[in-house]
Amino acid sequence: MNRILTISALVFSLTALAQKTDSSIGSQVVNVVGTYTPTISDAFKVKETPSFEEETVSEKQPINYSITSYPVASTFVPEKGKAASVEKGKKDKFFNNYASLGFGNYGTLLGELYVTHNFDSNRYLGVFLKHHSSQGGLKDVILDDFFYDTGIDLTYAEQQKEYSWNGDIGFQNQVYNYYGLPLGIFDDATIKSIDEQQTYNSFYLGGKLTMNESFFNGAEVFYKHFSDAFHTKENRFWVKPTFDVEIAATKVKVDVVADYVGTNFDTDYFANVSEIKSSYFNLGIQPSFIYQKDELAVKIGVGLFYSLGKFMDDTDNKLFLYPQAQASYNVVGDLMIAYAGLEGSLQQNSYAEFVSENPFISPTQMIAPTEKQYDLYVGLKGKLANNVAYNIRGSYASEKGKPLFVINPTNADANTEGYSFGNSLSVMYDKVQTVSFFGELKTDITKTISVNLNATFNSYSTDTQEEAWHLPSIKFGAGAEAAVTDKLSINTNIYYVGERKALDFITDEVTTQLMPATVDLDGYLDVNLGINYKYNERLSLFLKGHNLADKQYERWLNYPVQGIQILAGASYKFDF
Repeated sequence: MNRILTISALVFSLTALAQKTDSSIGSQVVNVVGTYTPTISDAFKVKETPSFEEETVSEKQPINYSITSYPVASTFVPEKGKAASVEKGKKDKFFNNYASLGFGNYGTLLGELYVTHNFDSNRYLGVFLKHHSSQGGLKDVILDDFFYDTGIDLTYAEQQKEYSWNGDIGFQNQVYNYYGLPLGIFDDATIKSIDEQQTYNSFYLGGKLTMNESFFNGAEVFYKHFSDAFHTKENRFWVKPTFDVEIAATKVKVDVVADYVGTNFDTDYFANVSEIKSSYFNLGIQPSFIYQKDELAVKIGVGLFYSLGKFMDDTDNKLFLYPQAQASYNVVGDLMIAYAGLEGSLQQNSYAEFVSENPFISPTQMIAPTEKQYDLYVGLKGKLANNVAYNIRGSYASEKGKPLFVINPTNADANTEGYSFGNSLSVMYDKVQTVSFFGELKTDITKTISVNLNATFNSYSTDTQEEAWHLPSIKFGAGAEAAVTDKLSINTNIYYVGERKALDFITDEVTTQLMPATVDLDGYLDVNLGINYKYNERLSLFLKGHNLADKQYERWLNYPVQGIQILAGASYKFDF
């Protein structure tokens, strides 16, 4: 045991001497001779805080390390890493062109062709052709009820670093018939003499310029020439530039509008004058600035308009001033956003826009703008969950000169045109105040199924007219889209329009004269369904059903719509 202690002490001493850099270490050989018989000594407990007999403890010597590098030849060649394989979904191929063709009952034909040519990555030219027609065949309709709608549109677009712009030029031809003839009034000879066909032609061109990093944001320019089979001519032109200017360190947005419409009709409905001429040129400037702080955003502005109007030989020049304010506040992030606004403007009306809404109006209208005096609204929107969005709004609006569609009385004695047999409508203007409540809910049930619901409740008050003709008090809507498989998708749209009031003319039994009367138009439910099957990346088949509830309702008085409409066809994508 003593030998072991002696050897251990010797090794410890040599190790301690090796820590000093200025010591020389000699070589020594130690031979241990004898048999080693280990014994176990008595165990003792180590104290947590050891005690030292001497008060002075020697300082530790610093340790200095140095590394001398030598190149080492290696034959190791690392194996190149391989990325883990991930199953990729098939990427859809995009095509620049497509053609679509569909056929349906009522002799319906729908055709579309869209072709583009890319000059380079910044410029392209597109051509769009569309045709939609039906041969009619409505029950209990005596006159022809077919229609044709054909159009062509050319678009050129260019995008650069400093700006981007696009231009459009197009032509549209539409054929309709005044088939809403009141029943039981005319004999067969009179009915056969009616030429109920009406034709509309539109030629238009326009463009939009957008500037980047400039006080001049851009502008929109549009021109349209509209005419019909009864020698009506209308020219519409507008330009709408937008600017960003800085006033007192506050950025102000300025919208400018110059809008002209001039319309010439061949005669009035009662054939009392040889020509109806009207023109309106509206100039407007709408400055506004936006204030944002934390969760609050406020936009305050004003609309200043000057209208130069002329109807026949009378001029009507006026200055209008409208409030334009909007505000929103994030109550709970994007879960609840409160918003409000007070807006007004001067809205230009045109014969072409009236025809777009109701193609059965007579070519004998008085065209005038509508003063949207104010529209005060408050609402709340946001999310009920990550996949559920909502929007509710209440509003009170006042419109002076709001257009309302009313049926024309029979005037076959003074005017024998095809629209003068009580089978056309006209526009009447009135001051209408509307209280409205609107609600909307959108949700994504799954990644492949989405649903939206909406409802609108309106209450109208008029100034000179007894009712707000043809305007519904209740509207409901529902829609859904679902991707059943990668190839099959379904969409549906259902809407309900409540009862409406219409102005009609009824023959008085005593005086045998036509007298105005209010009639009720029933509400209607319209159910639509679409099915699309992707046969391959180029070819798709579709099946569409409209008005599946088979309600031959009247959108306008004496004008029923087609019942169940089924359309089947195919779309093909391609590149040159």
